[in-house]
This record gives sequence, structure tokens and C-alpha cells, in this order.
Amino acid sequence: MNLGQAIRDRDVAELPGKRDEDWRWTDLRGLIRVVPEPSAPVDPRDVGQGPFEHLVSDSYVIANGRDDVRIAVGPGEAATIALRLLARGAGAHTSRVEVHVAAGGRLTLLETYEGDTGGYVAHAALAIRLDDGAAMERIVLAADGAEGVSVSEAEVQLGAQADYGQSVLLSGARRQRVETRVAHPGGGAKLRLDGVYLLADKRHADLTTVVTHQGTDGVTMQMAKGVVRDQSRGIFQGRIVVAEGADRTDARMEHHALILSDRAEVDAKPELEIYADDVACSHGNTVGALDEDALFYARQRGIPDAEARALLTEAFIGEVIDRIGHEGAREIVRNWAAERLKG
Repeated sequence: MNLGQAIRDRDVAELPGKRDEDWRWTDLRGLIRVVPEPSAPVDPRDVGQGPFEHLVSDSYVIANGRDDVRIAVGPGEAATIALRLLARGAGAHTSRVEVHVAAGGRLTLLETYEGDTGGYVAHAALAIRLDDGAAMERIVLAADGAEGVSVSEAEVQLGAQADYGQSVLLSGARRQRVETRVAHPGGGAKLRLDGVYLLADKRHADLTTVVTHQGTDGVTMQMAKGVVRDQSRGIFQGRIVVAEGADRTDARMEHHALILSDRAEVDAKPELEIYADDVACSHGNTVGALDEDALFYARQRGIPDAEARALLTEAFIGEVIDRIGHEGAREIVRNWAAERLKG
């Protein structure tokens, strides 16, 4: 099943659905009865600035999927680039982005998904390749409209001694999914995969990752946290596969979520598949409410209940945000999260 193909062919039979194990909680085939007409053209010059615009040396805008983008960083070069994917109106569109960081190069990619109030269906496919010794930090801020359907799918290929860090921030949509699949070669390569979802109303967000360790001496560190309230639904699916012969792999995964109302929902499926010896692998998963003792002590110190809840929730997700390497982007993300927690 392939959303991009479904959009191109306007064929609902190609949509992923609940019969596909990785899509059973984000069933698009049961949701979308007719694939919309192609999205109307939008002039990228008329969309204003994005949240990271003042931090970057270059910026790419894909408006309603009209243009594909290729980003290349040469050997030993360094770049900070904004990538904005915009959805306007009620149509359907798909786009493709290719990113290549050559040996010794460094890239900070500040990626945003910006949707309006239209009932759009948007798909983005990213192919990311890091050569030996390259480094990249990808920060994704997904701010889709409440009625939108947005899916981002990234395939990441790492070289030996590469260093890849990722932080995904989700606010949900009618259906929102950010999926990352990483081919990890071992060979001293380091991978950090982090995520935060902050959901309210009836918004739905799906954070899915698959990491395949293919060689010895690879490292993966993953931390995801979520907060859901009202009638929202958060999905976390994380799978780490350690192939036969990928000895001395160090892979650790954590997912923790807070449910702040009786009608909100979190579905989590952390998985480890290990076919090698001499590995250090673990995963952890918790879903619960705010600590009542901590709330009690905050009230005892004169902090109003709503403020105490916001402070505790902000501290809960702050551990993930603090791991963002780019200082300017980290502060923008922190403010973005604080605004959503106030609501």
C-alpha cells in the first residue's frame, strides 16, 4: 500500500489501512472514501516566512506538492537549511525530497509541515543519505490543520561513523503520521531518534520508526514522549531490528505518555528483534496520568492547579526538547510546545 501512489492514481485501493500491521491505528483506507482532486497551485512567494527562517542560510518551500527538492552538502561543508512543506485548500498532493550529506559534511535541516483549515491529503517522501563521517540533525515541526491528513515518510541511509540526530514535534491533525526508517550500518555510526506529540481536541498523531542494525558497533538512542487530552489519540510505534552478525550493537528505546482526560487515548508498540549475540538493547514504555503527589505539593506552595499541571507537563516533555542540538531551534521548539500546553 502506498499513499503517494494512491494520490497520483486517485485510487483508494492503494491507501494503507488497518489490515497493514504498521497502519492498523492510522487507517486511511477506512477514512478516505474518495481521493480528492489534485491540490491547486500555490505561489511559494506568497506564503510568508516560516518559524525557522531567521536561523538558516537557505530555504526551500514546497507548496501543495508542486516541486520536488534536492539538498546536497559537499565534503567538509556545513549548512543550516529550512525545508517548508505547505498544504493549502482541500486537494491532494505528494512530493519528494532528496538529501545527501557527503563525507565530513554537516547539515542542520529545519523541516516544517504547515497546513491550513482545508481538508487536504498531503504526502511527502524523503530520501536521506549520509556518507562516511557525515553528520546531520533533522528537526521536524509538524503543525497541520485540524481537518488535514498528512503523512511524511523518510528513508535514512547512514554511512560508517555517521552521526544522525532527529527530533520530531507533532500537534496532530485529522490524521498525521511521521514515519522514519533507518538503515544502520554499524561501523561506529550513531543514531538519535526523538519525538514529542502534544494533542488536544480530536487530533490524531502517529510517530513510527524502524531501525535496522546491519553491522557491528552501532548505537541507537531513542526517546519519545506524548501528552494527550480531550478526545485526541497518540500513536507510537518503534521497532529496532538487530540483524545476525550485528554484534556489539547498543540500542535503547523509551516511550512515555501522559493522558490528561478520560476520553483521550494512547497506543504504543515498542519492539526489539534481536538476531545477534553480545548486544546491549532495551526498551521501556509507560502511559499514565500526572503525579498526584507532585500536584499536591505544588498546590501547597500556592501554585494554582492549572499552572501546576502546565509546569509538570512542560518538565515532562522538556527532557526530549533539551536533546536538540541547535540552540536557536531548541528555543523555538520550546516556545511552540509551551503555547500548546497553555491551551
